[in-house]
Amino acid sequence: MLFSAADGTPHSSSGEQMPPRWDLSDLYASPEDPVLASDFDRWAGAARSFCETYKGRLETLTGAELAKAFAEYEAIEEGLGKIGSFSSLGFAAHTTDPVWGRFAQGVQERMTEVASDLMFFTLELNRIPDEVLARICEAQEMRKWDPYLRDLRMYRPYQLSDEVEQVLMDKSVTGRNAWNRLFDETMATLSVTIDGEEKPLGDAFNLLTNTDRAKREAAAQQISAVLGENSRLLTMITNTLAKDKAIGDKLRGYPRPTSARNLANMVEDEVVDALVGAVDEAYPRLAHRYYALKAKWLGLEKLEHWDRNAPLPGVEARKIDWVQGKEIVRTAYAGFDPGLGEIVNRFLTHPWIDAAPVAGKSSGAFSHSCVPSVHPYILMNYRGQPRDVMTLAHELGHGVHQTLAGQKQGYLNADTPLTLAETASVFGEMLTFQSLLDAESDPKRRRHMLAAKVEDMLNTVVRQIAFYQFEVKVHDERAKGELSPERLGEIWREVQVRSLGPAFHFTPDYDLYWSYIPHFVHSPFYVYAYAFGDCLVNALYGVYQEKPEGFAAKYRTMLEAGGTLRHKELLAPFGLDATDPGFWRKGLDVISGLIDQLEQED
Repeated sequence: MLFSAADGTPHSSSGEQMPPRWDLSDLYASPEDPVLASDFDRWAGAARSFCETYKGRLETLTGAELAKAFAEYEAIEEGLGKIGSFSSLGFAAHTTDPVWGRFAQGVQERMTEVASDLMFFTLELNRIPDEVLARICEAQEMRKWDPYLRDLRMYRPYQLSDEVEQVLMDKSVTGRNAWNRLFDETMATLSVTIDGEEKPLGDAFNLLTNTDRAKREAAAQQISAVLGENSRLLTMITNTLAKDKAIGDKLRGYPRPTSARNLANMVEDEVVDALVGAVDEAYPRLAHRYYALKAKWLGLEKLEHWDRNAPLPGVEARKIDWVQGKEIVRTAYAGFDPGLGEIVNRFLTHPWIDAAPVAGKSSGAFSHSCVPSVHPYILMNYRGQPRDVMTLAHELGHGVHQTLAGQKQGYLNADTPLTLAETASVFGEMLTFQSLLDAESDPKRRRHMLAAKVEDMLNTVVRQIAFYQFEVKVHDERAKGELSPERLGEIWREVQVRSLGPAFHFTPDYDLYWSYIPHFVHSPFYVYAYAFGDCLVNALYGVYQEKPEGFAAKYRTMLEAGGTLRHKELLAPFGLDATDPGFWRKGLDVISGLIDQLEQED
């Protein structure tokens, strides 16, 4: 039974402070809030007026006039973004609630209608000849919009006619977006039976970190059974979305399935290829070597898939309650930079985080930037495991980044490419890990912590690149026809065997485990951004350790830049260059070096 302290914080009957639920009233009070309805009408009207005023005229405007149009456009987009944020956040926290489901769908449909009045703006901007736009942008008032126009013009070769763009946007409501919703609602309703009780699927995944191998195996069997029962639907969703993407890519003329993602990330295909190639080449010296050690530590000849995240023997697992967890993270950030620590403290002392592991909410974790006029919100499921502390540190890194970029750059210029968006989150994890490691004096626990960090890095780098390789193979084969559940399982097994190595024996049921990963559904090829961010942060952290003086100020400036600078410009102050093949090897060497330490102590 829960009760609340004087400050309203939920506690258990034993007095332990429980992970919080968020309060979205800084956006709107509820789906029925009359202010929300009024705002929707207001911004819909503003969009119509904007269209009537500017459509067909952009090329004739002066620099000052175009800057004024940009300011109006940004205000409308931010107003609509606030409504969209409330809708998507509410649905994420109440995925199985039909009221929120209907509300979210209604918002999405009306957003699409309003967006039809705004679509002309970016399309028309891209049709302005280079020399004409250059003349307009000579005006001082246009300086603010240089980065936005630079990135927008990258899409010129892939832009379609206004009519086709309109149809694609209108159809998205009943196309990709509808399949995404079906996946989310399906996954949120899946349940397993644990100790005679029906529980959310996420509880079974949490048991894969249990010290009892029999419990891990039982949980894995429950997961496999549930995924198997839903395999037909999940396979259909995957095939449909892959085909939908292929149709869009063909219309736009993207050279390969990954190109649209790389363009959105403002990173060259060659840079991503170099990252993937470097990690693939490093599989033997990273994952293969580490998991061979782990099998020995666990006293097993071979690891099964339910052993991958098993805790290491010899050190009792510690439960870290919410109060302890948030203090650990707060201290780590504040120790690095008091200014960042103050932003983190705001999140931890306000109802901006939904961390309670309850049924019916999204099983993942994210930080949603909302709009600059309102703070970001964070969703996660905190169960008291050390990994949950790292997840909190990770998402707060996103929250800090989104806060700084939004305040400095405004709504349109704040958005950061995924590859760089993972920098602050992974750096926050590294700060938290190092803080914990420095505070630990017991040699056994320190070794245990090092091994846990290696596992997290392998999950971030090796596992995510394997996910990426899986997606590449799936999309390539889908171009030739639908893939069966069996073929999807075969591809999954191929990349898992290659990436994780000979220490594992994979039971046939593991072939189903591709089907629960939401990134494949929501954001194709997103996953390499995690590896990009981890390797980048390893290199960044090395610079910090070598020359800590002045680093925090440069780091903060990097986060404040939002989407206004590319990776070359952002990394230059630190003496780093992601286009250098040695850059990725340097990041991977950090992981290899930690494994070296574990081998020496073995």
